[in-house]
Amino acid sequence: MRYRFPPRALLPVLLVVLSYPADTFAVPGRTHPTPCGVQYPGDSGVEWDCILLRKGESPEKRFGDRWKDVLRFNRIDRRHAYPGVSLKVPRRLEEIADFTPMPAEYPAGDNEAKWILIDLDEQFLGAYEHGVLIYSAPITSGERGRKTPEGDFRVGAYHSTHRSTEYCIEGTDIPYPMTWGLRFHVVPGGVSYWIHGRDLPGYRASHGCVGLYDESMQKKHYGVPRFPELEDARRLFEWAIAPIPDDGKFHLLRDGPGVRIMGSGNRRK
Repeated sequence: MRYRFPPRALLPVLLVVLSYPADTFAVPGRTHPTPCGVQYPGDSGVEWDCILLRKGESPEKRFGDRWKDVLRFNRIDRRHAYPGVSLKVPRRLEEIADFTPMPAEYPAGDNEAKWILIDLDEQFLGAYEHGVLIYSAPITSGERGRKTPEGDFRVGAYHSTHRSTEYCIEGTDIPYPMTWGLRFHVVPGGVSYWIHGRDLPGYRASHGCVGLYDESMQKKHYGVPRFPELEDARRLFEWAIAPIPDDGKFHLLRDGPGVRIMGSGNRRK
């Protein structure tokens, strides 16, 4: 997909870029793609432009009641969509209302009351009941060198207040929160893979787990956003364990939802 800056937007873009130091948004020692630089198969049918958020702009201010759709399309959260960041913005925003690249039906899940399909190429997750898509959400999966495992699994444990035993919130000694955690795989040696709440920066950023929006967690630890709205991790968690009430403790789960994780080399129907 090719993108362009509309001519009338070039001057504001240049002014915004010049108003920020070059290292304002840099991550020391690391480079990450911008949302405009990440391509997904589901983008192919949508015409879009690469638009820079200007000083003082937020997704809500720039895109009005379509801000959630634009963030879903970019697989990014509000904490990472700030002035100076460029986003893919469809020329016709109505085309991405409730955007999802996930299939409306998935026959492999026909015999499953609850089934979770994760598409690593699309960086999206779908929740299915008897093969019919109930809802979907953007994700972030394993970064380079820390791949998310592909194949068929099953949610075997849950823990809504789970925390990492290996990683901390950047710049602190606070264990990284893995809120609304659904464990779907344990490898020899005890390494576990979870679906859980976390940041969504617009690219693959996890250590192998599958991350979903959790703005309440972000507000608690980072102070933003002021009014949390994106809560896909909690929604999936409550759907997956229902009708079991959650008490915040770790529990094994019998006959939990099936989980299929597929990438370019594992695209079964």
